[in-house]
Amino acid sequence: MNVQALHKISYGMYILTSGKDNKFNGQIVNSVIQATAEPATIAVCVNHDNLTHKFIENSKVFTLSTLLEDASMNLIGNFGFKSGRDIDKFKGINFRTGRNGAPIILDSVAAFLECELINQMDIGSHTMFLGRVIDGDILSDKNPMTYAYYHTIKGGKAPKSAPHYIADEEKISVKEKEGNKMDKYVCTICGYVYDPEKGDPDEGIEPGTKFDDIPDDWTCPICGAGKEDFEKED
Repeated sequence: MNVQALHKISYGMYILTSGKDNKFNGQIVNSVIQATAEPATIAVCVNHDNLTHKFIENSKVFTLSTLLEDASMNLIGNFGFKSGRDIDKFKGINFRTGRNGAPIILDSVAAFLECELINQMDIGSHTMFLGRVIDGDILSDKNPMTYAYYHTIKGGKAPKSAPHYIADEEKISVKEKEGNKMDKYVCTICGYVYDPEKGDPDEGIEPGTKFDDIPDDWTCPICGAGKEDFEKED
């Protein structure tokens, strides 16, 4: 099977949140679909091991905030590659509590949808949660981020808990490697690839900056690992 065929399925990029008794958690998701129009329902897949999964099961509510193309990798890394069991993901994040009691992310977001859980289905490593939309609004007219944009433009990777994660999907072809004039470096913690041709504009690293020329205090934009945790891409 050519697993690249799976990459032709369109995805968006969202922050999924839930909360109960003033306790909140959230994570990055892209397996989201509108299931029906009347009533409006939304389905989302969440790994069993994720803390957000537990929050949704307990509170019976969830909210989806649609990320913009200009959302920083730090924001994505905070919600996508860190655990709410270890840190407060909402520290320093601009958000408000919605009608359903779950957080609504306010920065770098195109729109939000608040949902109440009406059904769920166990599908192996993940649960598909089905929610009835009770509220929503548009926060920006800028372009929402797709997974393709995150992958090809931002250089982002999929965590192993993602429903679409494939172990070998991040390998690039020999032809692509031969066309690169500067070496790429891979974060050994989360898999983020620093591409000198793209740089890290969010952190002031201009396109064309070699990895060796990056300041020593620079950290991985996704997981916060230091330069010492990067290895040259084979």
